[in-house]
Amino acid sequence: MPHRTSEVRRGRRRRALAAALGGLAVFGTWHAWKPLPAGLSAAGPWRAVADADVRLLVDSTRVGPGGTRVVSQAIFDAVLAAIARAEHTVVLDYFLFNAMGGATPPSEAGGRAISSELAEALLGWRAAHPTGALLVLTDPINDTYGGAASALFARLRSGGVEVASTDLDRLRDSNPLYSALWRAGVSWWEDLGEVPGWLPHPLGDPATRVQLRPWLRLLNFKANHRKVLACDDGAGGWACIVASANPHDASSAHSNIALEVRGAVALDVLAGELAVARMSGWRGTLAPAEPPPAGSPPADTLAVRYVTEYEIERELLAALRHARLGDDVALAMFYLADRDVVRELLAASERGARVRLVLDPNKDAFGRTKDGVPNRQVADELVRRSRRAIEVRWYRTEGEQFHTKLVLVRTAAETFLSLGSANLTRRNLEDLNLEANVAVRAPEGSSLAREAWSFFEGLWQDGPDTPTAPFELYEDRSRLRRLRYFVMERTGLSTF
Repeated sequence: MPHRTSEVRRGRRRRALAAALGGLAVFGTWHAWKPLPAGLSAAGPWRAVADADVRLLVDSTRVGPGGTRVVSQAIFDAVLAAIARAEHTVVLDYFLFNAMGGATPPSEAGGRAISSELAEALLGWRAAHPTGALLVLTDPINDTYGGAASALFARLRSGGVEVASTDLDRLRDSNPLYSALWRAGVSWWEDLGEVPGWLPHPLGDPATRVQLRPWLRLLNFKANHRKVLACDDGAGGWACIVASANPHDASSAHSNIALEVRGAVALDVLAGELAVARMSGWRGTLAPAEPPPAGSPPADTLAVRYVTEYEIERELLAALRHARLGDDVALAMFYLADRDVVRELLAASERGARVRLVLDPNKDAFGRTKDGVPNRQVADELVRRSRRAIEVRWYRTEGEQFHTKLVLVRTAAETFLSLGSANLTRRNLEDLNLEANVAVRAPEGSSLAREAWSFFEGLWQDGPDTPTAPFELYEDRSRLRRLRYFVMERTGLSTF
């Protein structure tokens, strides 16, 4: 009898464990695939834009002849100028907006104290326009996920600037193996009151220690990764800047790209940002003009479309599928890992398109050294499987990063561009992070098409003093790192 009783108890425990694991699997699956809040994963209409109303903005840091660092920056100069021109509405959304992180002071790395510059511009605008609409959206990482309040944001708020932190819990879980456990057993923890922090700061601030909770939140690996500004242009119209750059001091020397657009596209950006704000509990009254209806711009007209989350990938894959013999595909990219994009690059090459990639070697991360995952593994696969038809070069980084996100597809009639915040990874393209890009159809011969290709061809040069290095410099055939890339990309157990 005692033996039978113990068997019954063990059976009950096994059933209870199986039920708990099954429930956790259902719970995790729901949060990995649940419906997104309204206004996310959206594509605005194609809008005709005059050639004079778009401007490509480039930040570039490279090592020049004799080892000198050559720095050229345009993106945040344009952001600050746009804020200064605005008369009644300014809305910004930036992933990193702080002075933290990095082992080297920005001034020594060729960067600048851009977070302070932007904060001063916003405070000055508020003082000059006390009744204007001013909203800063950002990611909880800047407040260390509740573990260390941002002094910069406190200063903005005290100066009358509204700052809203994105509610990441409303997003799908990109790392469900961890996030299901976190949501079920950890997320409801409150901060530990006056208990002092005892762990290092996630962004490398040596003066601040944090409790465990910020690290547990960070391991969900999710973000509002957007980098946009939308505002009135001071002359009765609207303007926006969609970028790959953050107002983050330790990132300020990174190479980046952006597009400034005047016109109704900015109203599409504003609509997308208000969706994020309302999702996150913001109850303000900002109400810009309704975007005008848009028809189908003629084929020979420059057209711009604002796209977020999965819609970025949808536009990109459609453009790649049109590439064939005689066409050109060019990527300048910080991270390349998404399997759909990899397949379409190989398919375009097989159809005869020329495919060229300039990639970050994934070796530098704010004073720390990385081992090349995922770019070196993907580059090796593309070169090998295309029998070297796909060409790869590496940007020469020296502590900073090649943080650019640009795709170009040139056919006989036009050049397609996609640029903004989105890396070409599962997390950035498949409705997990919040991302913002512009898709552009630029007629061949347009100023924007010529400028974009001039930028890329300026990278695609060989020689000891050129911005990029040959593929062989960072070629990596390690099967172990290749397996690690596949596992990290598929499961979400990664930061890319």
